[in-house]
Amino acid sequence: MSIAHGTILGGLSTAPDLDRALVGYRDCLGLELIEQGKLPIDLAASWGCAGNAGAPYAVLRPISGAPCWFRLVEQETHPDFKPTCSYGWAAFECTVEDVWHWPEVVEDAGFTIVGPPKKLENIEPAFIPMQVLGTGQEMVYLNQVLSDMPDIDLPRAESSVDRIFIVVLATPDREASLSWYSQKLGLARGADYTLPYSMINNAFGLPADTLTTITMVLEDRTPIVEVDDYPSETIARPRMEGHLPPGNALVSLAARDLDSCDVDWINPPVQRDGALYEGRRSATTMGRGGELVEMIEVGE
Repeated sequence: MSIAHGTILGGLSTAPDLDRALVGYRDCLGLELIEQGKLPIDLAASWGCAGNAGAPYAVLRPISGAPCWFRLVEQETHPDFKPTCSYGWAAFECTVEDVWHWPEVVEDAGFTIVGPPKKLENIEPAFIPMQVLGTGQEMVYLNQVLSDMPDIDLPRAESSVDRIFIVVLATPDREASLSWYSQKLGLARGADYTLPYSMINNAFGLPADTLTTITMVLEDRTPIVEVDDYPSETIARPRMEGHLPPGNALVSLAARDLDSCDVDWINPPVQRDGALYEGRRSATTMGRGGELVEMIEVGE
């Protein structure tokens, strides 16, 4: 299977109890558990997170077989972390077959609904969104795609819960982050959108009509990173030294050639085996919002 440059190959979240998290991701969302064990020392070091070495972790994948892996690493919840209030990865958006199914079942599996399904009024929506928090306070959007957008193609789900198709970034400087993804990783900037963003407004107690500007990072017509302006009250992600950021911790993206990425790697690229890597080279860097970005080499 050919994988395009910039493809979202995975999202990694932290969870205080891996077994409890698996009840949500495997048993409720229906993702296939394909690897489980202790986090390898060298992999944790490649993320700059040596403190996570040996922690229980798991890798899951949509039963559609889409090349996208959901990873969970057991880590104590940071007492100062509040979702949607700090810089870094803010959410992983997944495509689902039937968004109206999930409100009845997700809360019994440990998820907290923060945004029930809602069809957008007065416009013809491209998707129907829903937002939940996992047990590690990671934000997951369950979006039923209805159609493409004028400048963006959106994937339809081929299993009950399918791939991550957008990752949301909270950053202190949207323009600087957009330049970083385009100049350093060879991706393209999309159009700006200014709109009331309920997740941000609710998190910061702002009036419902407060506007936020967002911009999509693309590869051709494929969305990858949604870069969002955040209020001045936003803080750096609270984080235990030497450990993963809490919540939505790390994103893995495909790269044609790691040597063409103009970034400072935490550790030099190395070839890795196992789920997600499958013998490919990978390395991790940090973006302008403090986000961990793991690049995995897929060739042309």
